[in-house]
Amino acid sequence: MAGTKEEPLSVTEAVQVAKGQVAQIPTLVVMGEVSGFRGPNARSGHCYFEVKDATAAMSTIAWRGVYRDFVETSGTQLRDGLQIQMTGAFDVYQNTGKLSFVAKHITVAGEGLLRQQVAELARKLEREGLMDPARKRRIPAFCSRVCVVTSLSGSVIEDVKRTLRRRNPLVQIDAVGCAVQGKHAPATIIRALEVAAASKPDAILLVRGGGSFEDLMCFNDEQLARAVAACPVPVITGIGHEPDTSICDMVSDRRCSTPTAAAESVAPAMNEIETLINQRGVRLGNAMAASLQANANAMDALGERAARSMEASLSRLSVYVDSLASRRCLTDPMATLEDRARTLDLTEERLHAAIPKSLARSCERVESDAHRLSVAGRGLLRPYQTSVARHAATLDALSPLKVLGRGYALAQDAEGHVLSNASQVEVGEEISVLLGEGELGATVTSVGQAAS
Repeated sequence: MAGTKEEPLSVTEAVQVAKGQVAQIPTLVVMGEVSGFRGPNARSGHCYFEVKDATAAMSTIAWRGVYRDFVETSGTQLRDGLQIQMTGAFDVYQNTGKLSFVAKHITVAGEGLLRQQVAELARKLEREGLMDPARKRRIPAFCSRVCVVTSLSGSVIEDVKRTLRRRNPLVQIDAVGCAVQGKHAPATIIRALEVAAASKPDAILLVRGGGSFEDLMCFNDEQLARAVAACPVPVITGIGHEPDTSICDMVSDRRCSTPTAAAESVAPAMNEIETLINQRGVRLGNAMAASLQANANAMDALGERAARSMEASLSRLSVYVDSLASRRCLTDPMATLEDRARTLDLTEERLHAAIPKSLARSCERVESDAHRLSVAGRGLLRPYQTSVARHAATLDALSPLKVLGRGYALAQDAEGHVLSNASQVEVGEEISVLLGEGELGATVTSVGQAAS
């Protein structure tokens, strides 16, 4: 209706409208370069990055499963600068309204795959130490004999020979032919390196002229790279042009930008050699003169130090001898004996004075100890004396002798048995009677029973 205002949409509704419109875009196949790669996320495993070309870029998401499939099939990982081809569709993220391309399938694109494979091989050989500068062999500054490994049908071998003849005609040149392009080239280069090494030159030049990346791929072969690294003779590479760098360049003992540069590196020019020899002659003369002067100065310094040291040593010895000569035992030999005699006399006097005092102190200690022992003994015996007296009184009260003392008598037969009944003896039998004081012998005249 005219004059009515359209109701405004909420943010959620607006994002949903955009999401619906984007969902109508069909699945696309996109090629570009990876930039700003982040991932895989430690928790989710998803990857986030941009894919760009010369004029545009778009935000891209690779879910965990898609990235895992890419790694398994390509043998590599996503990284900045890698050219890839993606199949997927655009989507709008609900929470932020951000437009992203969601990749459903990823592959490495064109030459990028070859370069990625070369980079992976380079990293592998670097981890093994084949590119370590400490492993590489020393190349003589002047090589009197070199062996060139290259194609004998190209212009490279003639360029190398011409360069060596121009710079230094004294260098002896050998050549071993091989293929430098194609899938069978690495095997022929390996055999050529073996032949060249068997002749034991000072160095081997592995060279090739310029070409495309695919043309130079034979020098990125793993087996060839290992053969170069294991060669017993130093290997100098000059493969392609200045920007070209192959795996063989990385593992060789010296990498040069071109075959001509490789030839120049092993054959210094004659005028350079002459200049170098003259310079070294001058340096050697200067060094010898400086060394002789330094040695002379050192000898003078050592002589002065030796003289000062000897004087100081003699002075110390003189002082020591004088101190020995002034000792009393040397100036008066009897003084030591006299001192010892006086010391013995004093010791004797002190001993005579100390013995009586020591004996007196010992006697006092003995008397004191005897008194303390006597007192302690009486104290120890007192409880036992009381107990013995009490038991003695008890025994005395119970003793038969006590009864006898009151006028009673104890009769015993001839065998010493105590008689308690008259029937125990007969008339005429002898008995003994024990009184309070003394004992009587008696004969039984009659036996009767006591009145009841």
